[in-house]
Order: sequence, then C-alpha cells, then structure tokens
Amino acid sequence: MLETTDFLKSELKKIEDWENEQKDLWFWEKIGRLPFKLLDKITPKFIQEKIGLAIDELGNYIQTGGQYLLKEESILKKFSPKEPLPGHELLRIEDLNQVPIGKMDEVADEIKNSRTKFATIQGATTGIGGLFTLAIDVPVLLGLSLKVLQEMAICYGFDPKEKSERIFIVKCLQFSSSDIVGKKAILEELSSFQQENRNNQMISQLQGWREVVTTYRDNFGWKKLFQMIPIAGMIFGAFINRSSIGDVAEAGQMLFRKRRILERINQLENAR
Repeated sequence: MLETTDFLKSELKKIEDWENEQKDLWFWEKIGRLPFKLLDKITPKFIQEKIGLAIDELGNYIQTGGQYLLKEESILKKFSPKEPLPGHELLRIEDLNQVPIGKMDEVADEIKNSRTKFATIQGATTGIGGLFTLAIDVPVLLGLSLKVLQEMAICYGFDPKEKSERIFIVKCLQFSSSDIVGKKAILEELSSFQQENRNNQMISQLQGWREVVTTYRDNFGWKKLFQMIPIAGMIFGAFINRSSIGDVAEAGQMLFRKRRILERINQLENAR
C-alpha cells in the first residue's frame, strides 16, 4: 500500500481547492483580449502564417504526436535508483503506478522549475527583436507547453504516446489559457475522462480544437503588445513566457495528479 485512503483524500481536497481558485482572473487577463482585433490588423502576414502553422501542428500532435512527441527516458531516469538492480536499469511508465505520490510530486516540481527558468530565458531572447521575433516566440512557446505537459503526464504514470492522453494534454493547455467560464466547462469534461469510451468523448469535445491555439494566442492580449517593442520587449517577453509556462506546468501537474489520486482511491476502496 503506497498511501492511505485518508491521505489521498486530503491531497485530493488540496487539488479541488486549487480548482476553485482558478475561478478568477487578474485584471490584465480580463482586458487582455481587447487589443487583438487591432493586433491582427497590424501583424505582418508572415507572423500570421507562423500562427496558422502552430494551429495545424497542434492538430497533428493530437493525431500522431508529430514533432512534439516526447521521449520518456529522461523523465524515467529521475525515478530510477542510482544503483539499480541487474535487469532493472530503467523503469517503464507503467512501473510508476507503484511510485508514491510524494516522489511523483518531487520530480514534477523539479521539471516545472527547470522549464519555467528556460521559458524566462527564451522569452527574453525572442523579446529583443520586438515584432519580428514574436513570429518565433509563438510556435516555440506552444512546443514548450506541449513538452512540459507531456513531462507532467509521465511523472504521474500516464503515457503521452497514447492518443487519449494527448487529447487530455491539449485540454490541459486549453484550461491554462481559458477564462472562468471555460475553466469550469473543461473541469467538467475532464471529470468524465476516466469513464469508458473516453477517447471518443474527448474527441467530440475537441471539435473546435483549432480554437485552443487561437485562444492560447489571444489570451496573451496586451502583454504581447509590449513584447513587440524592440529591446524593451526582452523584459516583457521574459516575464510573459515565465508566467505562461508556469501556469501550464501547474495546470498539468494538478490535473494529472488528480487523476492518479482518484485511481488510487478507487483501487483502495475496491480492495476492501
């Protein structure tokens, strides 16, 4: 027995408290959508094409994993003992079912901190050139978001090579950039993810999947407008990307963690 039912339920309560905290937005998030009609008019065509490419790549990720599909070895090494027994050099994703939640949290926190630092540097770099390096920043930030969400999935024993898990990952991405109404709707969708035919259910809920990246981009709002200023955009780019990846990583960690805890509670209760 890895954890007691009481412990798992107390951890589940913490996640539910976090979900309730998502029901409000910062002031700048509320007005962040306002300037994007203007922004679309003044954004050069080649940047619009980059954004369109990112949208298409997200669809490819759902279907096949595309260029974003992550190799799990680097994450699994963090769970493997420093001196493994012969024949047990590297854990498999399914082996993580036997890893305590605390260890999963430890590795997930390490990855979250590392990716947030990387996003800060990347945002500062692409912010130097203002408007034109923004064309690089949008697809790179999407790729980094998908990467960190896959890493969170593996930390809690879920395999992003499975199409259903990639759909869940996109819903996590959508959740991290949605408004209050959107977050509530997505949480309701994800609550049924453990049920039968979950793959078909989630695909039907993702019929408007192109809107995920559009919303993801639009929710940068006026924050990205500041990044268009050469040199000064370095400061804003660093902060924006740091907060964006931090939010994505937190959402992924909480939502995958919730699934793992619910599975273990069900296993303990069914074993009685």
